[in-house]
Amino acid sequence: MKMQTQQVLEKAVGLPPLERVELLEGILSSFDFPARSQNDAKWAIEAEARIDAYDCGIIAAIPATVVFEK
Repeated sequence: MKMQTQQVLEKAVGLPPLERVELLEGILSSFDFPARSQNDAKWAIEAEARIDAYDCGIIAAIPATVVFEK
């Protein structure tokens, strides 16, 4: 890794979590591939459907510890 890249990485890692996520999303968005917007739209629909199902009691939350054990 080049020195400049390493310096940017060190600064980025020092950011608060939300700012790191925003930075990561910005970097990922800079990669232009045709299916990205389609994939993002499909995941947004899926996420909303899962939230709605949870809110209606159709599905239950599973603790992360259980998920990671599997």
